[in-house]
This record gives sequence, C-alpha cells and structure tokens, in this order.
Amino acid sequence: MLESHRARTAAPRPPLTRSLLNAGAPVVTELRCQCLQTMQGIHLKNIQSVKVTPPGPHCAQTEVIATLKNGQEACLNPEAPLVKKIIHKMLNKGSTN
Repeated sequence: MLESHRARTAAPRPPLTRSLLNAGAPVVTELRCQCLQTMQGIHLKNIQSVKVTPPGPHCAQTEVIATLKNGQEACLNPEAPLVKKIIHKMLNKGSTN
C-alpha cells in the first residue's frame, strides 16, 4: 500500500536512457548533483565538449560532464589526472579559435 502511494505522489523524474547508462556514469537533470557516479577518464578523440559546473547550492562538488561525439553524456571525476588534462586541452582548444 505504501509503495503504491509513493508511486502516485512522487514527482516524475526524467528517464535515464539505456544509451546514457552505456556511456558511463549517469547524468541526471534535476536541481541537485547531476553526476551520481564518475569515470576516471575517456579518450579525448571521443569528446565533443566539456561542461564544468562549480560547487553551488545545487551540489557541493565540482561536476565535469563530457558530451561525446555520439551525443551521449558522461560524468568525469574532476580530481582524476586524465580529466584535468582533458579540461586543460578543451579550454585551450576553445581559446585558440
């Protein structure tokens, strides 16, 4: 009974598609931390863009979300050395245009 009550009263959440889960760490689109899990890195040639979200009222940690060339998104660990290099390269790539 309690479970069916929760199902009726819970706010709808955006579905996580199978392709998003296959990309690595899932990304959520609510006003809270978007990265539930992170990856240590991904090959730079697969990345189209990187979004870095600093800590704020929505989330206490820095979040790095990579949009891949195939349209999928993946959360990356901002403390991982490879991710730091990716961010640096992507920022330099954007400033040379």
